[in-house]
Amino acid sequence: MNFEFSDEQNMLREQARAYLAEHCSTGAVRKVLESDLAFDEQLWQGTVEMGWTSAAIPEDYSGLGLSEMELCVIAEELGRALAPVPFGPSIYLVAQAVLLAGSEEQKQQWLPKLSHGEAIGTLALSEGAGSPSCNLLQAQVGNGKLKGKKTPVMYGMIADVAIVVAKGESGLPGLYLADLSNPGVERKSVASIDESRPQAEITFTDVDVELLGEGEELIDQLLDRAAVLFAFEQLGGAERALEMAVEYAKERFAFGRQIGSFQAIKHKLADMFASLEMCKANCYYAAWALTTNSEELPLAAATARVSASQAYYHCSKENIHIHGGSGFTWELDAHLFYRRAKVLSLAIGGERRWKERVVKHLDASTAA
Repeated sequence: MNFEFSDEQNMLREQARAYLAEHCSTGAVRKVLESDLAFDEQLWQGTVEMGWTSAAIPEDYSGLGLSEMELCVIAEELGRALAPVPFGPSIYLVAQAVLLAGSEEQKQQWLPKLSHGEAIGTLALSEGAGSPSCNLLQAQVGNGKLKGKKTPVMYGMIADVAIVVAKGESGLPGLYLADLSNPGVERKSVASIDESRPQAEITFTDVDVELLGEGEELIDQLLDRAAVLFAFEQLGGAERALEMAVEYAKERFAFGRQIGSFQAIKHKLADMFASLEMCKANCYYAAWALTTNSEELPLAAATARVSASQAYYHCSKENIHIHGGSGFTWELDAHLFYRRAKVLSLAIGGERRWKERVVKHLDASTAA
């Protein structure tokens, strides 16, 4: 398969990169990281004005009606810039969930708000340590009321609406839409390795919720779609980490030579490049599968998610090592990418969960 982005999509990439270079420096990231701010409100408003939040939302719901391919481009650039905004939880997760399973009334109520940045969304999936599993859910819904605890929840302290994974009265796991302004919602901040992507613990006590849909298959469909978009965000971060390492290897001299001329550094950079190219190939394949709604999407999404998590962690870690002693300092930006790599790798279930899905779908494909 020969896949590439169109001229229009590459133009969108250039515009997004230029905008973020001007409005989202690492100084802006540090401002959020070192303060009590949950996100950069000015940058968030900028993403709304640029039309990024509305890109893949249909025109009937105040969106631009573009495809997920454009959303992949935006996600990659946000990842490169380490943008400290709640774009992923709102757009990759809540907007996609409502589009996928919401009623017409739910779409009319929430999609325009998400499109205009008037509401911030999040996914309440995990219930503590370990990989999230539909078989072990403690959160339950009865008579339209939700009880349970979810942690960690990205941007849970400031989100307006949550898609909650809980067990329904039928015993099946489902997606439930919860307005977090309803009574019975209690929030508590949770420490995170990357405070520019803050986490929370949310306790639901008889909270009114609306059913989007039931069944593990529906939940997997949502997570598969989100996995592709998060993979592109991870790809963008990995690309920038490699660029930082190459730039430093060219300008840093030791024993009268550029350190990039030493074999040990060459090997590190080559390994980073190889993992990045593997990640890019899998992400492009997943983008095609997502946009065409291919039956190959579950395998493509899981493969992209695994390779993107591995590539981002590898590139961000080696970037620190190549910078040597200064790489471990707070003043250098290398640790910002390492922090984001760790947080994104756990955003919708850790690497183990997605490896298991790769194996599951490969086994099914082989059997077929």
